[in-house]
Amino acid sequence: MFQGYYRGRKVLITGHTGFKGSWLSLWLDRLGAEVTGYSIDIPTVPSLFEIARVEDVVDHHIGDILDVAHLNRVVAESEAEIVFHLAAQPLVRLSYERPVETLATNVVGTANVLEAVRATGRATTVIVVTSDKCYANTGSIWGYREIDPMGGHDPYSMSKGAAELVVDSWRSSFFSGPESHVRLASGRAGNVIGGGDWAADRLMTDCIAALVAGHPVEIRNPLATRPWQHVLEPLSGYLWLGARLATAEDASAFASGWNFGPTVASVQPVENVVARALSAWGSGTWDLADAHDAPHEAFALALNCDKAHHVLKWRPAWDFDQSIAQTVSWYRKWADGDVDLTKLTRDTIAAYESAGTAQDIAWATA
Repeated sequence: MFQGYYRGRKVLITGHTGFKGSWLSLWLDRLGAEVTGYSIDIPTVPSLFEIARVEDVVDHHIGDILDVAHLNRVVAESEAEIVFHLAAQPLVRLSYERPVETLATNVVGTANVLEAVRATGRATTVIVVTSDKCYANTGSIWGYREIDPMGGHDPYSMSKGAAELVVDSWRSSFFSGPESHVRLASGRAGNVIGGGDWAADRLMTDCIAALVAGHPVEIRNPLATRPWQHVLEPLSGYLWLGARLATAEDASAFASGWNFGPTVASVQPVENVVARALSAWGSGTWDLADAHDAPHEAFALALNCDKAHHVLKWRPAWDFDQSIAQTVSWYRKWADGDVDLTKLTRDTIAAYESAGTAQDIAWATA
């Protein structure tokens, strides 16, 4: 699996205490990696990092990616052979309240991580994780491709587009040519769902909170479409991209931006996601929330993943219904209590690996 690349490999994850970072940490531990994590805090209460005891499988460091001295020290001491940069301010609506903080964290923070890696002088592969919202959103129904321009109406989306420009600039300026010791790529995912996400203003998070409380689910934009995918889908893409980039004879074939999104069938309106979640939960209703003063959010968004399909032979292992079912099942078991959430999360990873193997997806059979 993943060419066996991660077994015994030293890996650094920034943002390891977050939703994606916690899942990635547990998966890398399962793959036999030695994981170091660097993150500013535990982002939510409850948090997957804490309830799934992720700290047990990582060398855990609390620190800010804007604290250059601390970041440089942890990067150097980790002796990481591959870095997954996930640390970010990840919320669109919060970016309207804290635009400068969002810009600093997502753009300057990315540059700081790349500079910390460059300063080590070691051969290192870096995967920078941004977002599908990095693209200039024209309202098109067609999926955005890696060659489309960066942009962003809101501060969050702009910061992710700018982070991609940082990646492109550092790759061209410092990490190109046969003499470079750093191989650099970026990954852009769709709207991820999965057990253990308690971040504010996330659809599935709000949905589960309402169901547990016995309240109607309130949704702002029922017809807004997004590329919904289980969190393990993009993580499989990042892991596979990292393995291929690190081991390729010609790094230029993989050192670029990559979309890891769901199939067209999973680009669904919000109301369909909620309806499926309510069905999987077995009860509940939804109401339309007052969105009169809500900040702007793109109405339509989709990714074209042909590049990953053809070059990496990557594709989703779970469809829309399976992704919803896996997510709701995880939360239902959490809500019912008396469950080992570390085991539950690891079992979900094992089920996903089995799905990838059964479908002969490249990362699972390599």
